[in-house]
Amino acid sequence: MNLPNYERIALVLQGGGALGAYQAGVFQGLDEAGIVPNHISGISIGALNTAIIAGNPPKDRVEKLHQFWESICQPNLGMSMLPFFEQGLFNMHDWFKIGLGNMYGLSAIFDGQNGFYKPRFPPPVMVGNGQPERASYYDTSALKDTLEKFCDFDRINSNKCDLHVSVGAVKVRTGNFVYFDNECHQLRAEHFMASGALPPAFAPVEIDGDYYWDGGIVSNTPLTYVLDAKPSRDTLVFQVDLWSARGHVPQNMEQVNDRQKEIQYSSRTRMLTDYWKHVQEMRHAIGHLLELVPAEKLAENRSLERLKELSDRHKFNVIQLIYRDRPYESHNKDYQFGLASMKDHWQSGLMDIRQTLAKPEFLAMPDNDIGFVSHDVHRDEVYVPKGVKAK
Repeated sequence: MNLPNYERIALVLQGGGALGAYQAGVFQGLDEAGIVPNHISGISIGALNTAIIAGNPPKDRVEKLHQFWESICQPNLGMSMLPFFEQGLFNMHDWFKIGLGNMYGLSAIFDGQNGFYKPRFPPPVMVGNGQPERASYYDTSALKDTLEKFCDFDRINSNKCDLHVSVGAVKVRTGNFVYFDNECHQLRAEHFMASGALPPAFAPVEIDGDYYWDGGIVSNTPLTYVLDAKPSRDTLVFQVDLWSARGHVPQNMEQVNDRQKEIQYSSRTRMLTDYWKHVQEMRHAIGHLLELVPAEKLAENRSLERLKELSDRHKFNVIQLIYRDRPYESHNKDYQFGLASMKDHWQSGLMDIRQTLAKPEFLAMPDNDIGFVSHDVHRDEVYVPKGVKAK
């Protein structure tokens, strides 16, 4: 696929547990279209997908994602259904989908997931002094082995990697949000695990003497980090969200639990894009004003020089793909790892990105007064601030 001359093509992956297979489907669609991101940033399950993608050569990435997801979508100890039998039940009726979802949700709670996590025994201490590494309901030590099986971390940290990689986490001692970035850090499995260490289920991960939790505690969407990357460049962003901020008013306690997570983990995505539109509007306005200032005045005035640094005439196109709940899904949708539902999420992502790429106007370089536009495949409209007209 021929794209406009974007200098940066970024893939932004939100956290959302078992829903993360949707992101794998989106990546497969991009791969089919020959669109190769050069910056990928993730949080929580988005960070794990980031590791699989960045830790493999381009020709192997989709297959490794398949292997990773098929691996963790197995019970930790008990036997799963035969895949063809499970898929057959899943395809019959929504009642079977609900039943399978509840069964795999309970399995995830009491048994854990293969190569991912298992319940702690003995259970963690509720009071008194313990160890940070054991302050959780589940043990994720198996995840390190899984990531090292499917990812080449030497590749992520070497010149072989064609990707700028970043994952977000929260430093437990300070509450500050941090990014682990392969342009600044030697990334290991622990960095990606830290980004997905959601308490109290998972313990903080120790890295160089500090402990880190899931970045979704503070912000579940790494969009700001990508848009603020230096040096600034013309950028196309595929932002793949797993939680929708829009939804229905809940009518029972199960729906309350589900809706609360949707609002919390959608991380005010629409607010972020609106904020960056206004930031870019100001940057463009500063650039226009500086064009009116004589060159000799710019050179002799430090305040004007600072304004020049703040101006930015680059263009940004943010394409949002937001997972849409299925009618059969409930509050356990992010932690039930049934194989059939995983494939359903994957296929949903693949269909959404194909639908998006079928609209060339979505991919066009922004052509308005501020050089910023966002598209939402599910709302099928272009967002620009009030008072700004497309040329």
